[in-house]
Amino acid sequence: MRNKVIGASFLSLAASIWGAMYVVVKVVVDVVPPLELVWIRYLIAVVALGMIGIMMKQSWKIAKKDWLVIFLVGLIGNTVSIVTQEMGTLLSTAQMGAIITATTPAFMVVFARLMLKERITLKKCISIVLATIGVGIIVGNGQIDVTQQLGGLYLLIAALTWALMSVLVKKVPSEYSQMVVTTYSSMIAVILLTPFVLPRLQELDLTTVLQPTITGGLLYLGIVSTAGGFLLWNKGLQLMNASSGGLFFFFQPIVGTFLGWLLLGETIGLSFWLGSLFIFNGVFIVIRDE
Repeated sequence: MRNKVIGASFLSLAASIWGAMYVVVKVVVDVVPPLELVWIRYLIAVVALGMIGIMMKQSWKIAKKDWLVIFLVGLIGNTVSIVTQEMGTLLSTAQMGAIITATTPAFMVVFARLMLKERITLKKCISIVLATIGVGIIVGNGQIDVTQQLGGLYLLIAALTWALMSVLVKKVPSEYSQMVVTTYSSMIAVILLTPFVLPRLQELDLTTVLQPTITGGLLYLGIVSTAGGFLLWNKGLQLMNASSGGLFFFFQPIVGTFLGWLLLGETIGLSFWLGSLFIFNGVFIVIRDE
């Protein structure tokens, strides 16, 4: 029971950090394009995690047989999911980013069944349908333009790939430190993105990037959101059932929507609340089933 409480605390804090992240990304991504932004935030995260790991005298050894799953975590979660997430946030709003990626728990149910053989029930199936309808209402709303609809599609891909990554993390042997696993998966993202990013770095306006708001945003994304958030999320998932752990994404849309309204002046329409209602009902059904 104690482990579940600790795991729940870690997951709640991680999801809250990521809820605030959407507002930060919305500000920073206007100056630093999505690919470069992901590369920079992971570079900062690797340095921060590496320094902490060295000070804590972590063991950095990984058995050859376990490198594949760590690589997949880095490719699917740290690279594809985060790039599509930030592209989607650029093209849409902070609230839409937070609420659509809140469908992750429903998708985690499917992946947990397929990959971990966790039990899937009729209620869980209904939750997936409701979450999907909710996304359709938000993204398919005729009042939002094609650009925002494309942003919603990117965010849906981000939710799917994040759910897959979250289940893959459960397949990493528990004897490895989550700090080490998070550091290596972040390094994989940096390596994979470097060939695409390096030719474009010279296009960045350093004067604008070095403004306190942008620099502070990059440090938040790299240290707090990426290093801290991933560490808390991965550790929390190790302490809980995968399909249950995903439910703590609830904190992400709540924080993201509130801060988007408070700090960015984003408006919230009826279709947003209607879609949110479907998504929340879907996730609540999973909670009751658990």
